[in-house]
Order: sequence, then C-alpha cells, then structure tokens
Amino acid sequence: MKDDIYKTLEAPGEEVLFKDKGSKFYGYAFPVSSEDEVGAFLEDLKGKHHSARHWCYAWQLGTERIRYRANDDGEPSNSAGMPIYGQIQSFELTNTLVVVVRYFGGTKLGVGGLIQAYKTTAQWALEASPVVERTIDLHFILEFEYKDMSHVMRVIKEKNYNLIHQEMGMSCKIEISVRKSEAGDVVPAFEPYYEVNVSAKDDGI
Repeated sequence: MKDDIYKTLEAPGEEVLFKDKGSKFYGYAFPVSSEDEVGAFLEDLKGKHHSARHWCYAWQLGTERIRYRANDDGEPSNSAGMPIYGQIQSFELTNTLVVVVRYFGGTKLGVGGLIQAYKTTAQWALEASPVVERTIDLHFILEFEYKDMSHVMRVIKEKNYNLIHQEMGMSCKIEISVRKSEAGDVVPAFEPYYEVNVSAKDDGI
C-alpha cells in the first residue's frame, strides 16, 4: 500500500451494545476532522444517555502529524480510554472518534473486566462502521496574472489536479490539491510559465 493512503470512517457506525454483570456498554464510532466535531458528538451522546455513569472515549486526528486522546471519564486509570484507542489503532484508522457509554449494573467488574468490556465494545462499534480508504492530498497556491489563465487551467486539466478554490481580483489566485505521491510534479508542471508563482499550503495534516 502506498504511503499516501489512509483509512477512516465513511459515515457514523451503528450503535452496538455489550453487556456484562448487569452493566451496559453502548458503543459508537464517528468520522471526525477536528476536536470541535469530537465535542459536538460527545454532547449529543450525553444528551441521549443523560442517566449513564461514564462516557469514555478515544480519538485520533491527522495523517502526517498524528494527534490523539484517550479519556477514562472516571473509570480506573487506563481501563477505558486506552483500550478504546487501542482498537482505533488495531483497525489502522485516523480522523476517528469512538465513544463507549456505560450504565453501571451494580456489580463491579474489576480493572481487567473493564478493559475487556471497553475493548470489546469499541471493536464491535468499529466493525459496525463503514471504513473507506482516502488519499493524503497536499495543497498548493497558484498566483498569476490574467494573461496566464489559459496556461494554468490547461495544466490543471491535463494533470487532473483538483481545483479547490479560486479568487479573481486584480490578479488570480487558485488553490489546488494533489495526491501526495504526485506532489513533486506540481512545481515543474508550471515552470514553463515563469510568472506563475507556486507555493505549498500548510494544511497541518
């Protein structure tokens, strides 16, 4: 597999339910692109399961620069968040949030039981979610005068670059995205038109 492909969720998965000694563990998996989205999904679930005892979760964001968080939400340290995060890693996913909501059933499960419960629920949640492969794309900004518009658009079409955004003012500015493995060809493609300025955009991926 090329190093410019990553796996994520295509859409939120189905709700799953794991039971152990009276406790109920509801599992959910979501595709996310920011911590704000993580917060929004957590708030929705806290509203839906307002009488639950714990809302434990883990997420991972990014493709080149990875960020993640695992939260035990009051369960014993590393008994919930990390087992959930371990399943995100096991499925080789990113830009993914998994939440496990626990209703306490009156019988303590012990740390080992909790680890198994949260791990299994997270696994089931991801198994019930549609996974998709996507390419890691890099973005470039093209700045040029109107007289070079036809040249620029021809290169974009011939190379099959994705046109993301364009601004037409006194001069022209276009943002394109290119698959990472093909990004090295972008600057040379526009070199014949020396007045076209090409710069890489920092996307924080």
